[in-house]
Amino acid sequence: MGTLYQIVHWAFWIYTILLTVRILISWVPDWHRYTWVRFVSFYTDPYLRLFRKVIPPIGGVLDLSPILAFFALRFAESMILGWLR
Repeated sequence: MGTLYQIVHWAFWIYTILLTVRILISWVPDWHRYTWVRFVSFYTDPYLRLFRKVIPPIGGVLDLSPILAFFALRFAESMILGWLR
């Protein structure tokens, strides 16, 4: 079970990094023309949209939904890793 535990942990860690990158690249609109940015957006935007329905952007620019998304991701990771122990 140790290997499965590590794989799940790394998968959540990588997705957390992708979310962080997505948030940072949203501040630089010119980067959306790069392929790697579209890759990150493709895999993170559906997840973030779930939370934008709960917490819509304030004034159209201040998006607090990633905070809830990070908490949910951490919670899901701790639940799954707890079951794997």
